[in-house]
Amino acid sequence: MGEMFYQISWTTLPGLRGLSCSEFRVTATVAPDPVRGVAVDCASEAERDELLAELEAHFGTQRFLNTAAAFDAVKDYVALRATRR
Repeated sequence: MGEMFYQISWTTLPGLRGLSCSEFRVTATVAPDPVRGVAVDCASEAERDELLAELEAHFGTQRFLNTAAAFDAVKDYVALRATRR
């Protein structure tokens, strides 16, 4: 089976120390849109599930000043992760 492409989405919620990102989810897509969202390719469902767990763990304690900063942080994390593969 070839790689699958996914769009990543999450919930951004306000808190006392800033915005938090949680409830990461992925939606399979045949046309990834890296301009309007965070797109990622995964070789298997196990890799996809691992990515979701990493995102929850990495961003669980982080806080952001605005939604743009949160979006850029997730996008950068996914891009950096892809270069390590």
